[in-house]
Amino acid sequence: GAVELWELDENETLIVNKFCKYEHDDIVTTVAVLAGSTQAVSGGRDFCVKVWDLPQQTVLHSYRAHSGSVTCVASCPGKDTVFLSCAEDSRTLLWDTRCPKPATRIVCSACNHLPTSVMWHPQKSDIFALGDENGTVALVDTKNPDSALSSTVHARSITGFAFSTHSSPLLASISEDCSVAVLDSDLSEVFRDRSHRDFVKGLSWSPSDNALLTTVGWDHQVLHHTVPIPTGEASGVNCVKE
Repeated sequence: GAVELWELDENETLIVNKFCKYEHDDIVTTVAVLAGSTQAVSGGRDFCVKVWDLPQQTVLHSYRAHSGSVTCVASCPGKDTVFLSCAEDSRTLLWDTRCPKPATRIVCSACNHLPTSVMWHPQKSDIFALGDENGTVALVDTKNPDSALSSTVHARSITGFAFSTHSSPLLASISEDCSVAVLDSDLSEVFRDRSHRDFVKGLSWSPSDNALLTTVGWDHQVLHHTVPIPTGEASGVNCVKE
């Protein structure tokens, strides 16, 4: 039930532990840093969502709005009080901690299986990506969820998302079907890799090369993928691959 904060030292050669706090009553399954970088949100198998003050190393808010394990939380770019959560109770919640009743349920008919992953669009504060246990990916408008664009991208549960830094961001998705997919703004596939031999559980775009996507799986592999650059985009500095 612990949440830890780690920090890179000045030379970026050493990771230093800043604090470790046991506040959840079961395993912590998901953590996201909120816009502004002074607060974070965590979710766990205790059905709780907690908002943290990072400099003070304390919990500001503790909410039990879900009736199942929280599978994912995601912060909203540019809004430090707004985030998303989804859980095994089949609910996706939009949060604003300024409100007396901070959680609002988002019902998206395009994803009618258990939601497993959420990620906010980096440029549009009303749009987020939603993935479910059936492998469906949807782009959901919080103001009109039933207008969601959706596609069955994977054969099994979605385990994570990452938007690229392109002017029209690409959406990378990973899954328990052991594959990695990259989608354009219409959810059309621009890249697919099936090199992992077990569940793919983590992913990150390179900060120095917007064509480089790194994934990690339960097969103990860390893989670097070169994704085709969209028309009109410039490639960044090439990274040295491991």
